[in-house]
Amino acid sequence: MPRAVEGTPVRRRRARLLCSLLLTVVAGAGTAASSASAAPAAPSSSAPDAAAAPTPLDRVVPAPASVRPAAGSYAIHPDTPIRASGSDGSARSARRVADYLATVLRPATGYRLPVTARAGGDGIRLRLTPKAAAVSKLGAEGYRLEVTGRAITVTARGSAGLFHGVQTLRQLLPASIERTTRQAGPWRVSAGTITDEPRYAWRGAMLDVSRHFFGVDQVKRYIDQLALYKINRLHLHLSDDQGWRIAIDSWPRLATHGGSTQVGGGPGGYYTKDDYREIVSYAASRELTVVPEIDMPGHTNAALASYAELNCDGVAPPLYTGTEVGFSSLCVPKDVTYDFVDDVIRELAALTPGPYLHIGGDEAHSTSHEDYVAFMDRVQPVVAKYGKTAVGWHQLTGAHPAKGAIAQYWGTDGSEKEVAEAAKAGTKLILSPANRAYLDMKYDANTPLGQNWAGYVEAKQSYDWDPGTYIKDAPASSVLGVEAPLWSETLETSANIEYMAFPRLPGIAELGWSPASAHDWDSYRVRVAAQGPRWDAMGITYYHSPQIPWPTS
Repeated sequence: MPRAVEGTPVRRRRARLLCSLLLTVVAGAGTAASSASAAPAAPSSSAPDAAAAPTPLDRVVPAPASVRPAAGSYAIHPDTPIRASGSDGSARSARRVADYLATVLRPATGYRLPVTARAGGDGIRLRLTPKAAAVSKLGAEGYRLEVTGRAITVTARGSAGLFHGVQTLRQLLPASIERTTRQAGPWRVSAGTITDEPRYAWRGAMLDVSRHFFGVDQVKRYIDQLALYKINRLHLHLSDDQGWRIAIDSWPRLATHGGSTQVGGGPGGYYTKDDYREIVSYAASRELTVVPEIDMPGHTNAALASYAELNCDGVAPPLYTGTEVGFSSLCVPKDVTYDFVDDVIRELAALTPGPYLHIGGDEAHSTSHEDYVAFMDRVQPVVAKYGKTAVGWHQLTGAHPAKGAIAQYWGTDGSEKEVAEAAKAGTKLILSPANRAYLDMKYDANTPLGQNWAGYVEAKQSYDWDPGTYIKDAPASSVLGVEAPLWSETLETSANIEYMAFPRLPGIAELGWSPASAHDWDSYRVRVAAQGPRWDAMGITYYHSPQIPWPTS
């Protein structure tokens, strides 16, 4: 897995027993703001008039492309209907998004909020109209949200756009809308119009389930959190030295043996094919595409320990529970290696409806350059053979990226010439600079979780960069998008995930969604501060960055 720029030492620490104690401490303390880290406070919202004021349309994250406020507001009331309509066969998709919205709003409001296909000029109206003039120039993920005193109307060309519009609507309601018990309200939304679409097609988050295993429900919880900020790719790191996490029928010991442990020696685990299908289906219902990763030719000790024939010497190494990297490699000259690769990719591709399959390719320090190039030359066509687009870490650009392949950058300064040259030649780039986008980097020296080999990454540093100009000499058109990886050497619980992801994840989401002209730290820090009460209501354990003016009440 990516840990340091090539040519520099990999600074690592082995798991320590003390880490488990720290994990417990942060899980319990993450939602309590430290007085020592208090930032300049946002205006108090304790006054009755302030509490009743609806959220301004431009206060959401990610920042919308266009906002036109108007006088007045709409109040959701006990008789409010949710009207779902669609043209060109899209009514079912509109109904699905409407049912989702009703599920979100009913617990806190206590209202019935009936979902209906009946037309009407009132209520919450969700419209899928691919040919409507209001959204004709927006892409599949764009939407238009219009609020008047009589109705809230979300219009989009596709179900993704309608869903993203609903996420914006959620943020325009009081934070208490996220609670699971009935709240007092009122449920007012500011009047005006938002017209919105993403800057980049790829807005991803990666979850490492190999160092520590996270079950289906934990992944679903993270998916729900990602969806709120219009993330549309869930990259699952399914294999590494410490664990293999997906059942492969033709090589069953990969999961049963290779998945039986994790960092520190815990029980590990793996997804059955039905488990994986459940994750994929749930992600799709939140408009996220799952991108599975099988890391190779390095980071393969779990596979090598499971099958002796995959090793050049025919001897299976022991299972591994440490955190060092770069010591393992598939045996590139052996034919059985490619039988293995073909079987794994074939079965995983059949399980994955999305168009992408990630083949890793980072930190293959035990593989010679010649073998690495030969391996990638043989493996990329296998991905294409099973109908998928190959994604690899940016070391792939040091080999021969196949036509259409995507390289994911994880360096720290954007200076790698081979990345820029590949981009000029047509290779698309996903940007995940480790000292900006890696969510497992510590915030500061006192952070009890994570690592610091790429430095400390506070909220401002994570947000304050431009994906379009980050890779030196690469054309801006080569940037497909951004992704926020979260590696799990020190993470064991959902609370741990959330503490490292929030507040940095919404910032990466904004870099991927909002126009470059909207990127402004001073504006963002105020808008993300307003998310704090929402995260409290959702039960999200987050880091109270001293750089953000969290509300005082």
